[in-house]
Amino acid sequence: MFVTVNDISLYYEVKGEGQPLMMVHGNSETHEIFDVASEVLKDYYKVYLIDSRDHGQSDKVKELHYDDMADDMVKFMEELDLKDVVYYGFSDGGIIGLLAAMKTDRISRMVLSGANMTVNGVKPALKLLIKVLYFFTKDQKMEMMLREPDIKPEDLKKISVPVSVVAGEKDMVTYEETKLIADSIPEAKLRIIPKAGHGSYIVHKKDIADIILEETGKK
Repeated sequence: MFVTVNDISLYYEVKGEGQPLMMVHGNSETHEIFDVASEVLKDYYKVYLIDSRDHGQSDKVKELHYDDMADDMVKFMEELDLKDVVYYGFSDGGIIGLLAAMKTDRISRMVLSGANMTVNGVKPALKLLIKVLYFFTKDQKMEMMLREPDIKPEDLKKISVPVSVVAGEKDMVTYEETKLIADSIPEAKLRIIPKAGHGSYIVHKKDIADIILEETGKK
């Protein structure tokens, strides 16, 4: 299905019934990374799987910015009149969630995996890889990660809903960055997944469904 937000068309799929759960993927991915998890989660939530702008079947754009992507998610909730939303975001989806939570009262609970606040919040090896990829491809998705985000700890204090900040023990986002996010959001919970990488427990995996259900009190 498609919905028009901020003059672009976003593609999304829906599974299940009940309280809305939005799931937003990472950079250069699509909603399909949640194929396994959503089959579990649909028994507990009405799951909205969204392709963010310039990804998947959603419209391409001339410039890509996290703030615009967050505005898209807020407008998505407004267009579909979603309330009491549980928001789950992975990597870029987590960054988008942090920004969206400052813009709307439609989100009531958040679980974020592998999000960063700044470009320096990722490990040096990843920054180098992104620079190399951008050099050869000039992909604006890579360019965005070299310039953004720039979220300050004081910004996160504006988030007033329960948040679980999750990361893998071997994540590409530094532990210090992940902990700072959790420390900056009032009463946020920090959860580190043992032996896990950035997306090893998320992409085409059931593990993230179990984590979401645990963090939202469904299990």
